[in-house]
Amino acid sequence: MAKIKVVVVDDSALVRSLLTEIINRQSDMTCVGAASDPLVAREMIRELNPDVITLDVEMPRMDGLEFLSRLMRLRPMPVVMVSTLTEQGAETTLRALEMGAIDFVAKPRIGVSSGLNELAGDIVDKIRVAAAAHVKRLAAPAPAASTGTTDPAEPPRAPLPRVSTEKIICIGSSTGGTEAIREVLVPMPADAPAIVITQHMPPGFTTSFANRLNTLCRIRVQEARHGERILPGHAYIAPGGHHLRIDRSGSNYVAVVEDTEPVNRHRPSVEVLFKSAARVLGPNALGIMLTGMGADGAQAMREMKDAGSYNYVQDEASCVVFGMPRMAIQCGAAHEVLPLNQIANAVLTRLASTPSGVRHRI
Repeated sequence: MAKIKVVVVDDSALVRSLLTEIINRQSDMTCVGAASDPLVAREMIRELNPDVITLDVEMPRMDGLEFLSRLMRLRPMPVVMVSTLTEQGAETTLRALEMGAIDFVAKPRIGVSSGLNELAGDIVDKIRVAAAAHVKRLAAPAPAASTGTTDPAEPPRAPLPRVSTEKIICIGSSTGGTEAIREVLVPMPADAPAIVITQHMPPGFTTSFANRLNTLCRIRVQEARHGERILPGHAYIAPGGHHLRIDRSGSNYVAVVEDTEPVNRHRPSVEVLFKSAARVLGPNALGIMLTGMGADGAQAMREMKDAGSYNYVQDEASCVVFGMPRMAIQCGAAHEVLPLNQIANAVLTRLASTPSGVRHRI
C-alpha cells in the first residue's frame, strides 16, 4: 500500500524537525514537506498533493484558523491541528474542529522536544485516522470568533429540576465527536432528561468544550463533578483525563469522576460510562454511539442493550470515522442506526411516547 503523505505546517523549526522525524519513523507514512507558514504550505499542497497535513494554530502571515477556513472551502483535506495546551489554545482548537479539522494534538508549552516524542504514538495514530476520515467541504466562511466584548444571548433554561429518577441519555464519541455531540444537544428542550457524555479528549480542553456548548444549548452543559446529582435539563461531560460513571445514592443518580487506569487505552473511556449505565440504569438508559476510531464502548453498549437500554448508533455516511459505531453494530448493540441529523429527533420522539422512569424491556 502507498504510504500516507504528510505535510507539516508549523512556524517552529524545532517542531517541524521533530514531527518530520516522528512521521518518517513510521513504515506506512512519509513527511513529503514541511512549511514554516500557510503561504508556503499552500504551494506545497498544490505541488505534493498530501493525504494529511498537520497545522499549527498560531502562524505568521496567516493564522492557522484562517488558512484552515480557506482550505476546507476550496480544497477539503484531512487536517490534524497542533495546539498549545492553554485555555486560548483550547478555544481555537474547538473552532478548528467546527471548521472540519479531523483531530488535534496538544503540544506542550515547555519541554517541546521530549513532550512531542512522548506523544509520538498519539500523533501518528491521529494521522492514520485522518487519512481514512470522511472530510466535508466548509460551505461558507465560519463566523468570526467572539471578541469577548458582548456576551452571547442566554438560552432558555430548565425550570427547577425534578428528582432524577427518570431516563438518562448516555453518549459516547471520539474523533469527530465534538461537532456530533453539538448536533445532538442543540435540539434538546430545556426539560430534557439528563445527558451524560464521554468524549475522548485530553485535560484542559473539556472545560472550553462544555462552556462552548452551554452557550448554544437550552439545557445546561458542564463538566461533571464528582458526587453531584445528575439532573434533568443538564448535560455532564467527562473531564479530560478522568473517567465518568453513574452511580445511585438513594433515589438519585450521581456522577462519579475518577482518575483510575485507562480503559481501552482511553481516559475517559466510553466503556466505563456505558458499563455503569448497564448496571445502574438498566431500562432507564438511552444509549447513543457517535463517530470515533476504535472499539471503545461497543461491548458495554451491548451490555446496556441486554439490560434494557434502547440504543442509537450513528450511520457510516455521517461519521467522520466509523470505527466505534461499526463495532457497536457488529456487537449487536444497536436498535437503530441513523444519520447524525436524525438522532436527536428520534430520541425525543421515543421519550414522548415512553413514560419517564417506567422500567421495561424493549
